[in-house]
Amino acid sequence: MDALKQGSDALFILLGGIMVLAMHAGFAFLELGTVRKKNQVNALVKILVDFSVSTVVYFIVGYGVAYGTSFFVGAEQLAAKNGYELVKFFFLLTFAAAIPAIISGGIAERARFYPQLLATAVIVGLVYPLFEGVVWNQRFGVQAWIKDFTGAEFHDFAGSIVVHAVGGWLALPAVILLGARSNRYRKDGGISAHPPSSIPFLALGAWILTVGWFGFNVMSAQTIDKISGLVAVNSLMAMVGGTLAALALGKNDPGFVHNGPLAGLVAVCAGSDLMHPLGALVTGAVAGAVFVLMFTLTQNRWKIDDVLGVWPLHGLCGAWGGIACGIFGSKALGGLGGVSLGAQLIGTAMGIVWALLAGCAVYGLIKATIGLRMSQEEEYEGADLSIHRIGSTPDREVNW
Repeated sequence: MDALKQGSDALFILLGGIMVLAMHAGFAFLELGTVRKKNQVNALVKILVDFSVSTVVYFIVGYGVAYGTSFFVGAEQLAAKNGYELVKFFFLLTFAAAIPAIISGGIAERARFYPQLLATAVIVGLVYPLFEGVVWNQRFGVQAWIKDFTGAEFHDFAGSIVVHAVGGWLALPAVILLGARSNRYRKDGGISAHPPSSIPFLALGAWILTVGWFGFNVMSAQTIDKISGLVAVNSLMAMVGGTLAALALGKNDPGFVHNGPLAGLVAVCAGSDLMHPLGALVTGAVAGAVFVLMFTLTQNRWKIDDVLGVWPLHGLCGAWGGIACGIFGSKALGGLGGVSLGAQLIGTAMGIVWALLAGCAVYGLIKATIGLRMSQEEEYEGADLSIHRIGSTPDREVNW
């Protein structure tokens, strides 16, 4: 029976890793559909290469920083328990690699290619694993301190804070340090509209992400005996709550409608194993509303050119998810309990502060040394031709 259990666990978490790997195609197509046509190839290349860099640095450095495990042993040792530790690494890698995929959407259309790969290596190798280890592996005694202080540990089942809020708040300094795209905000106070280049591709990206998210959340149980249908249905309810709220507040805008389910899913990650489905529905609806209102505010009022709205979507909806876990996870509101609102507030604040400081340090240093932004001429020509020397539809373009 032990051999069967080990094999089942390895298969279970491997399938989860494959589903979350598929989400990276969703990130790519979401960005491709949102950016202008001259930056579509770059969107596709960035996500794949960021994932590849993330894999190498997380294998060599990051996983060890978070979990104290080294893979520099013989293959015979690695293959123990049907290679469960290896597929667990694969699963958690797909989470780690989501961080640069999130940031990519915020800095699209004007960020240099190789400096961002350098940032990816630092973030996935060190910045993210340090916080991941604190929350998910009891590193540095932080969880024990939170439990002594509030009566419960900080609870983040599938990464509303660890993955999404950290990714979104890392992206904010990068977006601000880069500055807005050329002519986005004109001197006369006007705003140049840059509508999505392809609603079908944007929608495809959103759907791939949405489907893969059920692996992201459900398989966070990590072993088959801990799987819960509650996580699946809570994810579903948050997804539809986010969609309907974004539809209502976004006035039928397809960009908002397709980001609505993502907002709901970001928010429900933390408490998806604790909430009642109605609590998850409310959590998702609030997240959908937060995304629409804050995306509009950051773009139009504050003039922060966050292309895909990754700070509102991941940063703010992720933070809301961490707090919502403490509210709707409580028994008083139909949840399973064992969670403290105080602990959730502390853990959420820690994630935000850590990501902001790290984002300022990493991107500030890169800007001061090798530079973050493409030249004005490269940006005007588009990242596709400037960086990759080919457009998304070369048969229709003039020779160069």
